[in-house]
Amino acid sequence: MLGNPLSTGEASMKVKTLILRAPGTNCDQETIEAFEEAGSRVEVKHINSLLKDPSILDEYHIFCIPGGFSYGDDLGAGKILACQLKYRLRKPIERIVSEGRIILGICNGFQALVKAGLLPGLSGLFSRQEATLALNEGGFFIDRWVYIRCEEVTRCKPLKDLAGAILHAPINHAEGRFIAPPDILDILEDDGYIVFRYVDPSGCISRGWNPNGSMNNVAGICNRDGNVIGLMPHPEKYIHPYTHPSWTRFDNILEDNCLRFFKTLVEYTYLHIL
Repeated sequence: MLGNPLSTGEASMKVKTLILRAPGTNCDQETIEAFEEAGSRVEVKHINSLLKDPSILDEYHIFCIPGGFSYGDDLGAGKILACQLKYRLRKPIERIVSEGRIILGICNGFQALVKAGLLPGLSGLFSRQEATLALNEGGFFIDRWVYIRCEEVTRCKPLKDLAGAILHAPINHAEGRFIAPPDILDILEDDGYIVFRYVDPSGCISRGWNPNGSMNNVAGICNRDGNVIGLMPHPEKYIHPYTHPSWTRFDNILEDNCLRFFKTLVEYTYLHIL
């Protein structure tokens, strides 16, 4: 178990985030910087360290699985990592969820959480895979910038202060098309499991601004308790205004970055989990 709640005068640097590294992970450094900029203490552990001692996960408030191509996506995007989460790290992950701590999967991390049965987890954690991230509708790898909207009505309490916000972030994936059976999709829609959707710059859902053909423009979802979160876009790649490709041309770009996504998670953790 983690320590006692902190006094209000202590800094949010008490929030501890673990970033997972695995063979093929390539967004860990950006994710480290994003959480550090948001005020969290960050450590990085290789998957082999966790497999050797799964109890390491008990030491952290936020567990983040970053993007990349874990194990080369040799059996499908995130599939091998999903098996390790499900069969080798099941107990500590179940403790994270039951204690209200946060699990975040970005891109490949999202794919792994879905294929492990952690998202959306309607039938219980790890019970079965209920959705997938399939090959993009056009059949090609996509590397571009998109707009996503954080939904107003959602089970995701850690991101409630981000509700209604429109974020501009890059995507880099070949298998990012969210697909679920109609009955599962209906539950996700009706019960607030959808956290992010692809939208146009004004925040409206538009087929033309859906980059990969995801059902209902879904860009990210959460679990029943709202503390397991996954999304395909890469907010960690836009925490500084100067990483935007148009920063020299548009002054408003300087104030529109994704650092607030990470700050929201860290601040929620500080206020509600420590």
